[in-house]
Amino acid sequence: MNTGLQCLKIGALLTASVTMASAQTGLTPVGFAQVKIDDRFWKPRMDKVSTVTLQACINYTEFKTSRIRNFERAANKNGQHEGIYYDDSDVYKALEAMAYSLRIHPDSAMEKKADEWIDKIARAQLPDGYLDTYFQLRGIDKRWTDMEKHEDYNAGHLIEAGVAYYNSTGKRVLLDVAIRLANHIDSTFRLSGRNWVSGHEEIELALMKLYHLTNNDRYLKLAHWYLEERGHGYGSSPVWHGPKSHEYYQDDRMVRDADKIKGHAVRAMYLYTGTADVAAVTHDPDYLKAMERIWEDVVYRNMYVTGGIGSSGNNEGFTVDYDLPNVDAYCETCASVGMVIWNQRMNLLTGESKYIDVLERTLYNAALDGLSLSGDLFFYGNPLASGGQYGRSEWFGTACCPANIARLVASLGNYIYNQADDGFWVNLFVGSKTEAILGKSKVKIEQQTNYPWDGQVQINISSEKKSKWGLHVRIPGWALGSPVPGDLYRFTNYTGSTIHLQVNGKDVVYQMEKGYAVISREWKNGDKVTLNFPMPVNLLAANPLVKADEGRVALQRGPLIYCVEGSDNQGEAWNMLIPANTNFTSSFQKDLLNGIVSIQADLPVIAAGADSLSVVTRMQKVTAIPYFVWCNRAADPMQVWIPQKIKDIKINY
Repeated sequence: MNTGLQCLKIGALLTASVTMASAQTGLTPVGFAQVKIDDRFWKPRMDKVSTVTLQACINYTEFKTSRIRNFERAANKNGQHEGIYYDDSDVYKALEAMAYSLRIHPDSAMEKKADEWIDKIARAQLPDGYLDTYFQLRGIDKRWTDMEKHEDYNAGHLIEAGVAYYNSTGKRVLLDVAIRLANHIDSTFRLSGRNWVSGHEEIELALMKLYHLTNNDRYLKLAHWYLEERGHGYGSSPVWHGPKSHEYYQDDRMVRDADKIKGHAVRAMYLYTGTADVAAVTHDPDYLKAMERIWEDVVYRNMYVTGGIGSSGNNEGFTVDYDLPNVDAYCETCASVGMVIWNQRMNLLTGESKYIDVLERTLYNAALDGLSLSGDLFFYGNPLASGGQYGRSEWFGTACCPANIARLVASLGNYIYNQADDGFWVNLFVGSKTEAILGKSKVKIEQQTNYPWDGQVQINISSEKKSKWGLHVRIPGWALGSPVPGDLYRFTNYTGSTIHLQVNGKDVVYQMEKGYAVISREWKNGDKVTLNFPMPVNLLAANPLVKADEGRVALQRGPLIYCVEGSDNQGEAWNMLIPANTNFTSSFQKDLLNGIVSIQADLPVIAAGADSLSVVTRMQKVTAIPYFVWCNRAADPMQVWIPQKIKDIKINY
């Protein structure tokens, strides 16, 4: 059988997840399988995903819902489809997360379970390569007739899972299934000259992963074809009508002409990730310019302070510029996962650290918020304020988020480092070890840090021999007084900070390039690089055009956004003020929420006066906690943006 793996040696096992190299910058991410994470912040969370979160995904995917049974029925050509037409994708996302987990946390029982699922998936595939249990069980004659039915979205997640499982285990059954399906899609559309627009983008980035793995340009051509089909009016569905519907799934303009973020947030993130991947290979300047325009529109006018995106639940996405409500914020967890992935690709495409600044903000706040400390409860949306009515869930009818946040955390190693022929880039400050060939020498790099709780970082260099290359260390924008690119948010109390960067205990001369401190020298075994980012408590104000945050401030310490929650503040979160001259202290509390740095301040709180027409203020010790850990004790009142004056207090939430 021709699997399309002409350029991939049978049984070859890649050590990196996918080599998403950018020919434009020469940058390649160091893959998760090459990074050993021993970080005190991230390692327990990754272990929790491996031992708890994925078990929850398995439990709901196989036993509490019909997702696996649908594949069994499709294989036997007998029975009715149960669930929603995109449920297959949840199986594939769970398998992808399991693949990452198996590489960093070997588990024979989990691998056996994954292999069982894969066998059922393979048996369900039709001889022509088509695979989608909804249409196989409800009417195969209707396949590829409705772009909204997520057939290629499901296919994209299958491809990603097949690539990940092959890279982690060397087993190619799922990869072969993915290749046959990709070939079927290519033959059905591109090679047949049939127009088609994917109603839920995802396949574009998946095809680029398949291209990089196989070196078969068929998949690059198909990914590019998908992009070029947009904006010509080819997209249609019985459930979508009118010009607004085309905006919903980013089909109102050609991708290369896009200049505004529109529509469904998750679809947009996946589309623009795939666009960046294609641009990195084809060097298409129009794609790059479009991505820069869209990114600026997102970050300058449509991003929450947490790095979350998509303000409206009506379209699960964007409305108008600066519309960023707090209680009603949608901020889907999957959109935050997409923001992390897209910003990584933009960093690879340009070499600019500002994209990692946004990635970090989203990762530590909007994305991580989607997963409970226990590992088995989830947020679908992530509001920035609650009156106590919002809680975490075990599962969802549309269950994209649990497996999505699981695969992100499990694959964290993909985002920490980049490398090129003459340099090594430190993007995220995560305790970890990796290796690279630099200056024709094998170099081991170890990072030690207690980030994000403090800003001390040590990078240890071990080298077989002396070698000359450049070490590029990201200097976060927040450490330089700029919380985000653009003017959407600003620090109001920033007084400047000194960042100490030393080699072997001595100050070192470095140059700033694209937001990275670059140390170019001949490195030798035992060299140590140390740096320290001061982490004061900073007050944030939003652009005046963000009416929801007018007269309010938020708290940031290091990369973390903080909130106040009722559990720490006598059951209240809506009765306090933060005057401009407030003094803050911060301390690590090992017994609070699995160990966090909390922020304390004496603040005026509002209470009813002697009569019904008056209020009084009294001073109270208030505690703020990192936003990502809220709602781990109870469905309490919570706020990120705190008013500074009584007139900005909102009593009715």
